[in-house]
Amino acid sequence: MIPAPLRGLIVVTATFIGAASVVPAAAQNASAWQSDGHAATRLIAGAAVKTLDASFLRAGIEIRLDPGWKTYWRYPGDTGIPPTFDFSGSQNVKSTAVEWPAPEQFSDGAGGHSIGYVGDIILPLKVTPENTALPSTLHLTLNYAVCGTLCVPAKAALDITLNGRSTDAALLDKAERLVPKHVALGVQTDAGLAIRSVRLTGDDGKQRVVVDLTAPQSAPVNLFVEGPTPDWALPLPEPEGAANGPDRRFTFIVDGLPPGAKAKGATLTLTAVSGDHAIEVPAHLD
Repeated sequence: MIPAPLRGLIVVTATFIGAASVVPAAAQNASAWQSDGHAATRLIAGAAVKTLDASFLRAGIEIRLDPGWKTYWRYPGDTGIPPTFDFSGSQNVKSTAVEWPAPEQFSDGAGGHSIGYVGDIILPLKVTPENTALPSTLHLTLNYAVCGTLCVPAKAALDITLNGRSTDAALLDKAERLVPKHVALGVQTDAGLAIRSVRLTGDDGKQRVVVDLTAPQSAPVNLFVEGPTPDWALPLPEPEGAANGPDRRFTFIVDGLPPGAKAKGATLTLTAVSGDHAIEVPAHLD
């Protein structure tokens, strides 16, 4: 992990006071960009979505990084700081779900690899109101690292109104398309991507996990794995054998488990990324 003195911090606060008292803000599609060091951040408002199964407000957190700078995914890999979100001050908000576009793998500069984003990234939000007839007050505190050679702190205080209307839907549409599809083990997508099997081999003293995938011919594939809780720190899976055919294999040593945890019986989350296509698959280790 990155030493504490080098850890980056961005604090984002979004507040809606009330439709009657914030009339000018009602027409906002996004807050103004606020720059701090090597990052700029804004909030994006989206339209309301109503289906037979759900009713929520679309929104997004956009982070724009200087060239050569990066931020981290929910699981940062060998080094890094995962983002944390605090929505505790919100009003007329039943729940808020953060969605994660497919990440990429890059060197951490210390011989390992990190998982995250470079350039411009939007984390989509699904905000479920308590009362859909009223505007929602979204208070968000977001902490995450922004890193180049070193990590530096950055701060932003942003305000936006979530009133269920927006003309910036295209930005959120694009970000949501980058979120991995949730599929079951063995299910192949139209893009030809599937995790066929996941198995645990070896004894307790020397275990490894073998993952067999199907991917489009000659397409590069990255595979990321997460444990059942955030305190699992599993290594990055490594490709084994041919990397160009439709059948791929990745393996990793079972390491980085919290004290007392066992791999056998655990449910892992595997994310496979190939170009613009990605899937997220739960897998139980029997």
